[in-house]
Amino acid sequence: MGTAARSTRRGLMAASVLAVTTLAVTGCSGGGSPESTADSSESANDPVTITVATSQNEQTPNYYCGVELLKERLEDADVGITVELYPASQLGPDADRFPLVQAGDIDIDLQGASALSSTFEPIGVVDAAYAFDDVDHAFKWTDDGSEDLFSSFQEATGVSIVDGWFFGNRTFTTKDVEVRSPEDLEGVPIRFPNSPAFLANAEALGVTNPVSVAVEELYTALQQGIAVGQENPIVATRSSSYDEVLNVAVLNNHNVGIHWILVSDKTYEKMSDEQATLLEETIHEIRPENRECVDEATEEILDEYRANNNFTVVETEDIDMDAFISDAEKYFEGYFSGETLEAYKAIREMAE
Repeated sequence: MGTAARSTRRGLMAASVLAVTTLAVTGCSGGGSPESTADSSESANDPVTITVATSQNEQTPNYYCGVELLKERLEDADVGITVELYPASQLGPDADRFPLVQAGDIDIDLQGASALSSTFEPIGVVDAAYAFDDVDHAFKWTDDGSEDLFSSFQEATGVSIVDGWFFGNRTFTTKDVEVRSPEDLEGVPIRFPNSPAFLANAEALGVTNPVSVAVEELYTALQQGIAVGQENPIVATRSSSYDEVLNVAVLNNHNVGIHWILVSDKTYEKMSDEQATLLEETIHEIRPENRECVDEATEEILDEYRANNNFTVVETEDIDMDAFISDAEKYFEGYFSGETLEAYKAIREMAE
């Protein structure tokens, strides 16, 4: 598929998103009914193997309610697509994988905006603390407000952001530290990922002692007290067993975690139009299913915490959310500048 076709496809992306509900009901795969396209599909679609990478392990919803569904549906459609899954950073950490996506060695990757900001700085605005009020706000912006930023990202990197899947709201989990306001975080060694975007979040949230150990070293750092807390969606905290060491969950929901679905432009070049259309439609179709799966898994884990006398859940209504949100907004209005500040303000303006 040539550049013009890819550009046209990206221009039609909003229409594809709006059609997700219909697709889910009709089971449409590709550009027409299976009966009308079966013969042409066999001749037009050369076999293609798609490599999908993610840092998430098999115990996270974005694996078993995300990329596994993608593999199953693309292969079941019988249009010549084979999918190989590489979870748990098998192909390297986020920063190392992205150049492989650009080169076409990895076809599809799931990454957060903060990791991507090391290559394309403006995308980091999407991960600013409290940029989105909630997941509905995040997906409203994805569908109706992201075109300029995502198009700039594609032009700069040669990688398209097709959609995003909910990863869970990022929250603090700690050892014996109950956080109810930004002041409670002063001096507390909380681990944040080592990216400018996440370290800016730490400052915006009142964390004066961020600890930037690699994720591979985090469990040990928590055991040894190098960090006494970390921030992640609840499902990731559980899948990485951090809750074996930590005993307080703080439901301040400072970041709507989204894994953006990246597709290399070089991948589009080796796919037929029907294969590429199916890929994008399937990614969009999975989004609401994945979100429901994440929500259910999160609530199950939180109910376990609440029933455990040795674990404390600081509920959202017991937190000074206004202080967290207003402090973060004030911080980022001074931190961002130029087009990035305009993108941040546009996101905030879309909040209902």
